[in-house]
Amino acid sequence: MITTSPDLEIAIRIRGLRTGFGDQIVHENLDLDVRMGEIIGIVGGSGTGKSVLMRAIIGLQDPMAGEISILGQDVATLDAATARELRGRWGVLFQDGALFSSLTVAENIEVPMREFLDLDEGLMTELAGYKVAMVGLSPDAAPKFPSELSGGMRKRAGLARALALDPLLLFLDEPTAGLDPISAAAFDDLIRALRETLELTVFLITHDLDTLYAICDRVAVIADKKVLAVGTIPELMACKHPWVQSYFLGPRARAALASSEAAAA
Repeated sequence: MITTSPDLEIAIRIRGLRTGFGDQIVHENLDLDVRMGEIIGIVGGSGTGKSVLMRAIIGLQDPMAGEISILGQDVATLDAATARELRGRWGVLFQDGALFSSLTVAENIEVPMREFLDLDEGLMTELAGYKVAMVGLSPDAAPKFPSELSGGMRKRAGLARALALDPLLLFLDEPTAGLDPISAAAFDDLIRALRETLELTVFLITHDLDTLYAICDRVAVIADKKVLAVGTIPELMACKHPWVQSYFLGPRARAALASSEAAAA
């Protein structure tokens, strides 16, 4: 059985993680702590394994070595029942939404409920409608199929499914990719509001500098097969690594900073 202390400070702890595919090593001796209640952004160049890291944490890829603890539990030592219970504590929004095309939005949201909960049909329908509203979709989105939704609406529907079990942890893989700036900013606002309302811990993979400035408490930089640096954006600006310098001090970063400062004024 999963037990968590109310004063637990670290939601996810990773030590000495090694991942890869055959002879190709993606991560080597990677360490990372994700604090309870924070929104942490994960950044890095293409091919640095940001999504691989997320998949290793949530159990979709077996690490070659290292330790991963989630909510104080070493995932490698859990029996099947406890591991299943732990999986019910998080929700995931994949980059493309990963909605089942043959199911309606409401039915997609009900999938985790059917797997983890024992609820009657009426209650599941009611809860699905509540999740639809929670992510800012109108009620008429519930009976629609993913093909009938815009890209932004599909992401919100995927987010509603990720929230179906009222998770403690929320994993987001490029949630604003493909969205126009207005829709991306609205999605950022939604994530920030949900974090506050639901007391979520958010693990957020992104390339969007505006998102980093708008909602992330800290940012972890993956380079050279490990977490090279982690901290607030001002702290990372002091890092002398060439990639970190070009990312956080380049022209796009300066534009994102100016936009953030203007919004705060």
